[in-house]
Amino acid sequence: MADVAYLSPGKREQTKLANRQAILDAARGVFREMGFEAATVRDIIRRTGLSVGAFYNYYRSKEEVIAALADDGARRFRPILHAEYLKATDFESYLRGAITAYFEFVAAEAASFGKTSTQEAETYTRNTPEMLAVHDEVRTAFAEVMERGGAPRVDIDYLTTAAIAIVREVGDRMILREPLDVPAATEFCVSLILGGVPAAPRVEPMDGAPKGKPGA
Repeated sequence: MADVAYLSPGKREQTKLANRQAILDAARGVFREMGFEAATVRDIIRRTGLSVGAFYNYYRSKEEVIAALADDGARRFRPILHAEYLKATDFESYLRGAITAYFEFVAAEAASFGKTSTQEAETYTRNTPEMLAVHDEVRTAFAEVMERGGAPRVDIDYLTTAAIAIVREVGDRMILREPLDVPAATEFCVSLILGGVPAAPRVEPMDGAPKGKPGA
């Protein structure tokens, strides 16, 4: 305990980051092998080399751990998504670029951490801060396209929620398939969304719609 007490602030912060990362890495393996419902906090702790007390300094439950994993992935994906937004020329090019980028991202994650579905833990991963930020990024992109007349003016909240749900569910299924086919999964989602938007009910112009690309 004395050694810990005299660590410099920088060293303590490095230790915290290392411990947090060790927990997340262990949790990925445990959830992949056992499934979220069957896994326990003790299963995660056993793979970290940390004490029980050390674990609870960072997370209070496996639900908090799965939420942190979701935030970690969303935080790393957001700059990729924003880059696709900045280079898009129309609604279809944004959809195709963003969906392709997401599927390539989850394919790389599957290659690194193994193929697993997040459906068991969806209740805990849907509304984390970083996941909500991704939702807002997509909503802003859709709103701007509609404001410019590049897509039919439909309910923006429903469209954003539906598009994200479609892509997430197809992505979960895609990584379980052999061979893994990003272009085919992308084409399916793009065609489904583009085909559905024109048939959706129209809405009145949105007040305070964004006028420019966020972060541009």
